[in-house]
Amino acid sequence: MSSPGPMQAPALSARWTAEPPAGVRPAVVTGVFDILHVGHLRFLTAIRDRGLPLVVGVEDDRRVSAWKGPDRPVNPDTERAEMLAALRCVDGVFIVSGPPEVNDADAYAELLRPIRPAALAYTAGDPYAEAKERGAAALGAQAWELPLTRGRSTTATLGQLTRSP
Repeated sequence: MSSPGPMQAPALSARWTAEPPAGVRPAVVTGVFDILHVGHLRFLTAIRDRGLPLVVGVEDDRRVSAWKGPDRPVNPDTERAEMLAALRCVDGVFIVSGPPEVNDADAYAELLRPIRPAALAYTAGDPYAEAKERGAAALGAQAWELPLTRGRSTTATLGQLTRSP
């Protein structure tokens, strides 16, 4: 009896909320986008201003809760995707699903391969920047690091809301 081969990690999947125009290689960004704020808007607009259609991947509720705790996300993935799809700078939106522990460059590269991204974008200081650069290289895409809007994050906003006066 032969032993089974190595176990393959479960793959990520994408569920489209708003499909991008066909036949173009877009810029792609993935994230939580829980409480949409001006930092998100500036980041997404800066990507779109580089001249490529912009496609946004929104992490699903199960993944966000595992990473950020049981009180997150504040808004469900379908509503976060709907909000992003309504922005002028966004050309397509999909929801990323899969086991929370699957978050490596190879898994995202396989998820994004059918989209054929020309660029993957991330903010300065992203703890996964190196993995995103590896993923971009695996896809033959550029890696775009854009500035972070200081003081604007969902975590900071939630902290302000829960602080006592």
